[in-house]
Amino acid sequence: MFERPIFVLSAPSGGGKNSLINILLKEEPRLIHSVSSTTRKMRVNEVDGVSYHFLTHEEFEKRIAENKFLEYARVLDNYYGTELREIERIFNANGYPILDIDVQGAAKLREKKIPLVTIFIVPPSIEELGRRLRIRASESEIEIAQRINLARLEMERKAEFDYTVINGDLQKAADELITIVRRHLK
Repeated sequence: MFERPIFVLSAPSGGGKNSLINILLKEEPRLIHSVSSTTRKMRVNEVDGVSYHFLTHEEFEKRIAENKFLEYARVLDNYYGTELREIERIFNANGYPILDIDVQGAAKLREKKIPLVTIFIVPPSIEELGRRLRIRASESEIEIAQRINLARLEMERKAEFDYTVINGDLQKAADELITIVRRHLK
């Protein structure tokens, strides 16, 4: 099933990963975004099946038991994962999957010995990350503090990735990502 590489983008929450993925998808039509599944609550402007597949904890755990996930992780009391059906959908469309997953999920994928290109997106500073999270206005100050603490831990693992891209200037970071991705397309 894994005849083409899967592109994995990881970043701390608020690192700009979704903005960069949106640019990548416009610039490189062979990339197809894999829609992750999650148990977290839907945010304003999110659409089920587009932003995420929103599942209950019970449904997510049922799918875990049925081996329906390529990878999954529990982050801040919620599950996030990539279902095998998403990868199959993308490969059947002759595309290259692009996944936005956390460092735990990326580590689990590396263990599977499948073709991957892993990229870690780093904010220019922790202060900037906090500013971005506050602008998003979707979490409380306690949740923002938890996300910043988690970001510090995630950034310590950036050496595990094939590439690291600093997202201080969105277009510059996007250009760097496009160069990396095209280097690995067949």
